[in-house]
This record gives sequence, structure tokens and C-alpha cells, in this order.
Amino acid sequence: MVVTGGASARAGDLLLGAHLSTAGGVSTALERARELRCTAVQILTHNRAQWRIAHPPDEQVARFRDLQARHGPFRLAAHASYLVNPASADRALRERSVRTLIAEARHCGALGIPRLVLHPGSHLGAGEGAGLRRVVAALDRVHAATAGMAVQTLLETTAGQGTGLGHRFEQLAEILAGLAQPDRAGVCFDTAHAFAAGYDFRRPELYAAMWTAFDRSIGLGRLALFHLNDSRTPAGSRVDRHTHIGRGAIGGAPFGWILADARFRLVPKVIETPKDGDMDRRNLTLLRRLARRTPAHEGLPRAPRRGGA
Repeated sequence: MVVTGGASARAGDLLLGAHLSTAGGVSTALERARELRCTAVQILTHNRAQWRIAHPPDEQVARFRDLQARHGPFRLAAHASYLVNPASADRALRERSVRTLIAEARHCGALGIPRLVLHPGSHLGAGEGAGLRRVVAALDRVHAATAGMAVQTLLETTAGQGTGLGHRFEQLAEILAGLAQPDRAGVCFDTAHAFAAGYDFRRPELYAAMWTAFDRSIGLGRLALFHLNDSRTPAGSRVDRHTHIGRGAIGGAPFGWILADARFRLVPKVIETPKDGDMDRRNLTLLRRLARRTPAHEGLPRAPRRGGA
């Protein structure tokens, strides 16, 4: 066990927040973020279930940037449409996905959002190798079309349902290694997805081993965002089902370890838990409590005491 410092993380030091609705305009997300005491925010720049993308009105862009300047800085991210599939063998779908990602990256640039999260997609039976090569080619086109923009595309770890890519660290590493502009991309680590994919990190030794594997395959320096979600499904289920922090198969302690891990202190973390009533506030309160109760460490956390969170 390696412990550095021993002091618990303070709530004010955490880059922590939530995925927030933009209903009523993109700026409303930052207004809600202020109410929740967020320091990190993720949004959708348009309806996630529609291909049609409308640029945010100029007044909303100005309001968004004003709130960021006055009440931030919030660590900002946007999530790409769930419809995009850059790994698809279907040329028309792949072309539509590339055009959508380019438009979303430009929206991020206009709003001053430096991170655009996307799922690598599904190869739909064409084979893992072919799917990974298509993702590389698609992202190269996106990066070329948005040259000069300070927007980084983040490949999200996935649960691996069906023919989905991104559920093994090695797959993400292969995509990153193949890019013409590798510095334009990074990784978003979703706790529920990684757990469902088979990375069980509920014990200190498993936690340490997982990050060692991540570092060897991808490199910890490529980790640019966390999605903190508990999982309704067991480790290795390959089924993506988010639930509230501490109420799923992962449990509370591993989230405290992530929040207290000195290596991830500057990596923003957002929840994507179900929007039930006031549960964003409750989940964030619990995460702040876990951060205070977990000794600061680097690498291998202390084993939780019996009866602890």
C-alpha cells in the first residue's frame, strides 16, 4: 500500500459534477450546476436521439460563456449523440456519424467546451479489427475538419453489449495509436461500463491491478474525464445499466478511492445517474462525503473497514 499525505479530499477541491439538462437553452445547465455546487458539467449540445443538429442561438452561446466566466470555471464536457456509429460497415451511417461529430465539435468550440465524449460504436458483425480501423478513419476526418479548435474527442469505455467496441483497454489503445493527430483524443472512463465489461475494482488489489492495466495499455495521461455511475448489473455482464452511487453492484467505497486518488485529482468527474427527483443532489452529496472519509492515496487504497461505505 502506498499512501501519500493521508488527508481526505475536501469537497471544494473536487472537480465533481453531473450531466445536466439543457432544456430551455444550453445556459440553463450552468445555472443548475451552480445550484448543485458543481465544478464539472457535462451536457448534450442537441437531442441525443435525433440526427438533426441546430446550432445554439447566439444569445444562448453568449449567456453560456457569461455564466462560465462569472460562476466557473466549470470543467466542461459534451456527450455526442447516441446515434453516431463511426465503426459501422454501413457507409451511409458512417458518413452521417462523421458529419454529426464534426457539427458537435464545432458547437463545443463555439461554447468553449474542450471535451466531446463519444462511444466508439459497434462493428455490427464486420469484425473487431475492421471496426477499429473505421473508428480511426472517422476520427481523423473529424479532427481534420476541426483543425485549430481546442476540442478533444474522448473515447468512452463501454460495457461491450453486442458488437460494441471500447470494452477492452486494448481496443481504445489501438484507436488512439492509429490516429493521425493522437493529441486530439483521450479517454473517458465510465465506472459502470468498465465494471460491466469485466473490470472488477471492488477490492483494493483489484483497483490497483485495473489501473496498472490501463496505464500499460493506454497511459494514465490519456484519461481526461470520469463518468461516475454505479451499475445495476454484475461485473462481466456486458450490460449497460446505470444506477445511483452506492446502490448498485459496485458499492460506495470504490468511488471514494477514485475521488481520493492523487493521480486523478485534476481529472473532472461527472455523474450520469438516473434523474429521479432530487437524486443528482443526493448522489453528489454522497460522493463528497466519500471523498472526505477516504484517505488521500496514490495507487493502492487502504482496504475499507467493515461497515464502511
